[in-house]
Amino acid sequence: MNGSKRTLKIVLIAAIVLVILGTVAEIIYIRASVRIVVPGQASNLYEVTRVVDGDTIVVATAGGTEKIRLIGINTPETVDPRKPVECFGKEASQRTHELIERKTVRIEVDATTENRDKYGRLLRYVYLPDGTSVNESLVRDGYARENSYGKTYSQRDRFRAAEAEARAAHRGLWNPSNCPQDDPLPTKSRYKKR
Repeated sequence: MNGSKRTLKIVLIAAIVLVILGTVAEIIYIRASVRIVVPGQASNLYEVTRVVDGDTIVVATAGGTEKIRLIGINTPETVDPRKPVECFGKEASQRTHELIERKTVRIEVDATTENRDKYGRLLRYVYLPDGTSVNESLVRDGYARENSYGKTYSQRDRFRAAEAEARAAHRGLWNPSNCPQDDPLPTKSRYKKR
């Protein structure tokens, strides 16, 4: 009886270990299939297959493709069928094409914000191989506005400083000769409720 209890105990422990290993393997598979990107791991390198507009891209993944919305920025609209193309929108989209289309980029999560936006796009920071932040670069060079859509994110202060620098230098969309109309989203009203 002691021997059969011991064998049963070993079989039971082995079964529990197998269930645990199977569960861990399933979790890893599910995480890979929904393409959750973990900062600091080699798995966060992706090829940009398409630039939708200045602040939205598509990357190749093991399971197909995934749309990425760059955190903390908003470029002038070019593809929304409900809106006309906004001032400096084509230039912003072209700049994103130049920076990252058909290139491998590093994509990182921000633990302080949602994983996806209301359209199902992953919210991420995008970096060039040399470490340059695409999100911040677009703001600093005047192709995008800082915009948190009323939510916090870890790099907001940096992006706001980058926008202030672009405004002061009249870069891109902040240059009156590029966009002569009044800024539809003045800094004062955009920041007061945050």
